[in-house]
Amino acid sequence: MTLPDLDPAQPLCVPAPAKINLFLHIVGRRPDGYHLLQTAFRMLDWGDEITLQRRDDGLILRTSDVPGVPAESDLVVRAARALQAASGSRFGADIGVLKRIPMGGGLGGGSSDAASVLLALNRLWGCGLSRQALQDLGLKLGADVPFFIFGETAFAEGVGEALRPLAVPPAWYVVVAPPVSVPTAEIFSAKELTRDTEILIMQGFAAHKTRNDMQAVVCVKYPEVAESLEWLSQYGDARMSGSGACLFAPFDTEGQARQVAASVPLGWKVWVARGLDRHPLKDWVAD
Repeated sequence: MTLPDLDPAQPLCVPAPAKINLFLHIVGRRPDGYHLLQTAFRMLDWGDEITLQRRDDGLILRTSDVPGVPAESDLVVRAARALQAASGSRFGADIGVLKRIPMGGGLGGGSSDAASVLLALNRLWGCGLSRQALQDLGLKLGADVPFFIFGETAFAEGVGEALRPLAVPPAWYVVVAPPVSVPTAEIFSAKELTRDTEILIMQGFAAHKTRNDMQAVVCVKYPEVAESLEWLSQYGDARMSGSGACLFAPFDTEGQARQVAASVPLGWKVWVARGLDRHPLKDWVAD
């Protein structure tokens, strides 16, 4: 694939796609407290947008306001600074974020934003870091960041960083966002959370009954999620993504998905999106 020429004098706009977890099993816990997972990550052709403008003075500035997220703790700022430190780049960047992915929804918004910043600035600054080097940087920012840099549907293990390509059928998804934000740490620390699900073999996982081990805990703590799940389950195999709160259900056609989305209860947020097999920036970095 021929990569586009980037004019460092011009703003660069790149996508940051949302993700869903087709399943999520917690299979153990490391001595340091981190949970060991098995999951299938899939991106959607819908998400946030990141605008980047190279600076020659080395400053990293966020140019848009993200409610509830101070600039210094924003993953896009932290990602840019991590790349600066790792590469020794003298450049900086103005970073704007157009948020569509709800925070606390289990759709990987912050992680995807960080990954797109790493992928784009790696080219814009001419750093030349490899995909693995960027994944290693991303893991320090969040467990889901390496998946977006990996850039394709994946079977993931460990804390989510051990990734292998996974082929899944085409699908359209209805994504429903209940009016709550679910803190990931709260669910991982819940005493009632299942942490000993049987380990699956990747090649045969489709033949096994899978689930999201966090779903039952979230539904008890957040009745709004349980209500949304019950509604969406009328139309298909609905389940929660990540640690919640968003739910999704797959459909064979866009028409089927849009018909279901059109009947969503008044006041609920809903999106229709197609499964995305490759990240739009997949080819911007060498393996």
